[in-house]
Amino acid sequence: MIDIIDLLQALVLGITVGISAAIIPGPMMFATIGISMKNGWRTGPWVFIGHALVETVIFLLILAGATAFLGDRLMSYISIIGGAMMLLFALVLISSAKKVSTMDISASSGKQELSSGPVSAGILTSALNPSLVIWWLTAGSAIILQEYLLGISAVIVFILGHWLADLGFLVAVSSSFSRGKELFSPRTHERILYFCGAFMAVFGLWFLANYDNVSAFF
Repeated sequence: MIDIIDLLQALVLGITVGISAAIIPGPMMFATIGISMKNGWRTGPWVFIGHALVETVIFLLILAGATAFLGDRLMSYISIIGGAMMLLFALVLISSAKKVSTMDISASSGKQELSSGPVSAGILTSALNPSLVIWWLTAGSAIILQEYLLGISAVIVFILGHWLADLGFLVAVSSSFSRGKELFSPRTHERILYFCGAFMAVFGLWFLANYDNVSAFF
């Protein structure tokens, strides 16, 4: 039976991954800000629903492949690719931290096309975001398959933690901007991105150091 410590670790990892991805200014954040200025704080939960629908499909595809093909050799390859992608994502986070201090997020949100509703905005800005799809099919799949080795309950807890972070952040964003305020000061936003980047780099290195990665090439 899976240990409670493993479940807590899966929860913390899910929350951290969720925050790390959500806090980077991108199409979904900008769409949430723009729509919330017209529709209020309820925009956040509805955008999240659209986003979660897309991720549910991705999760099911990953797990369907896991149940059919999961093995030590495959996990080694996935761990290598996933670890490398996590390091790359860490660099993206750190690079974003340098830019966000001078970015006018409110002005950027006004440039988004907001003809769709919040649910469809969540679906479109997720399904048509190549970085999100690439992330889940590489680094994200490595994490999910690692949790799958512990048990399906660990996968569920990881996903719930990830969605809790997504929902909390989107609600905070929509609530903040619907009142005409920014959620974080540029300096605070920059520091959070640096922290998340460092955290993601540690996990990337951990994945590269596990599952006998070097022997997978022979």
